[in-house]
Amino acid sequence: MALAAGAGLTLGAGRRAWGQDAAESLFDAKGYRRTRYRAPVDRDPAPAGTLPLARALRLRPGRDSLFLDVLPADGARRDPSSGAWLGVPPHQTIPGAQWLPETGRASPDPALWSGLTETVRATRSAHPRWPVVVFCRADCWMSWNAARRLAAAGFAGVWWQPEGIDGWHEAGRSLVPAVPMATLPRG
Repeated sequence: MALAAGAGLTLGAGRRAWGQDAAESLFDAKGYRRTRYRAPVDRDPAPAGTLPLARALRLRPGRDSLFLDVLPADGARRDPSSGAWLGVPPHQTIPGAQWLPETGRASPDPALWSGLTETVRATRSAHPRWPVVVFCRADCWMSWNAARRLAAAGFAGVWWQPEGIDGWHEAGRSLVPAVPMATLPRG
């Protein structure tokens, strides 16, 4: 039996449709995606904007814009005393971008989120007009979450770049080895 998009099976009086429960469980109460991060993104990241790839390709990361890679560091761990990442798998990113792993989760670790916001504040202090471009891979909710959360926290000029690393590379642009930024513990 095929179901149309958004259709669910009604389970009886007082019970919700199966499809509705499944979709709602993907998001927390604030609307951030909390599971299955690698899937097509089907909504606007407001209050952040969406930056089309063609416009992103005209920017020069680290020279006229702040590009933030929020791809997770699968299998790695962060040393709680130094903030350094250990056991980091190889990762390629956009030249000039800063890699802040794990900051796109629905409930990011407070120390990691603080590191990301401090990075934005420091950059904005030196370059108040620079756009902040948040990305990871194509079809990744982590960058959507992070861009939306930054804009909701009051940062202006925050953009989500949906094609991310994949789109950049497919457009013929080079990638470089990435090293995750150390994030000191809050305190």
